[in-house]
Amino acid sequence: LSAPPPAPAAAAASGGGLDLLPWPKIDFSKFGATDVQPLSRIKRISGANLSRNWVMIPAVTYHEDADITELEAFRVQINKENEKAGGAKLTMLAFLIKACVKAMQKYPEFNSSIDGDNLVMKKYFNIGFAADTPNGLMVPVIKNAESKGVFELAKESGDLAKQAREGKLKPADMQGACFTISSLGGIGGTYFAPIVNAPEVAILGVNKSAMKPVWDGKQFVPRLTLPLSLTADHRVIDGALATRFNVYLAQLLADMRRSML
Repeated sequence: LSAPPPAPAAAAASGGGLDLLPWPKIDFSKFGATDVQPLSRIKRISGANLSRNWVMIPAVTYHEDADITELEAFRVQINKENEKAGGAKLTMLAFLIKACVKAMQKYPEFNSSIDGDNLVMKKYFNIGFAADTPNGLMVPVIKNAESKGVFELAKESGDLAKQAREGKLKPADMQGACFTISSLGGIGGTYFAPIVNAPEVAILGVNKSAMKPVWDGKQFVPRLTLPLSLTADHRVIDGALATRFNVYLAQLLADMRRSML
């Protein structure tokens, strides 16, 4: 006869379950004035998902700095040229999406999901990006990003972000992502550890670029540096693979001609 399943307390002690203390119930008004406000619908929904992902995914964050001096100069130059002709604007997010797709093609484990004891390897490249809205964080998804150019990616991400701010996103607009980019560059910050959005296995955090002195072998020269923070599910992506992805991503951003190879 097989042994009976362990009791809840025994399972928790052996690592088979979570033995958490109950959430503290406190009357905060005893200590001073308070104002009780209900959580927004988005925060209630995302909070449950984030809690599950934080507890269930053994995630590690890896940091890398990308030299985007030439890329930013190119982006500004193209936007100036297009401004006279009334054309579309290029965004750094569009280049990030393009570079991430190229890196995912080189390292396909980043375009996978765990399904029981199997790893589902995806052949499509849908990229989600975090959009800051008055009601909370939303993640629109650009479908089939591998088939789109940077101008198309810039326009589509801009349109989706606008719809998110206006509360006009459809459920389908936020489904099917393979990989997510969370950019805080417009606000600031140096590095952060984003939470993996299950069933994805990795997420890229991006902060504000800054000019830094870099040694070129003879002298220190000013270079525009973009901080990258890659959080990955260690069940699928170990430290060596995550670092290779980060290094390759930084190489692509330093010279986007590599994306054509």
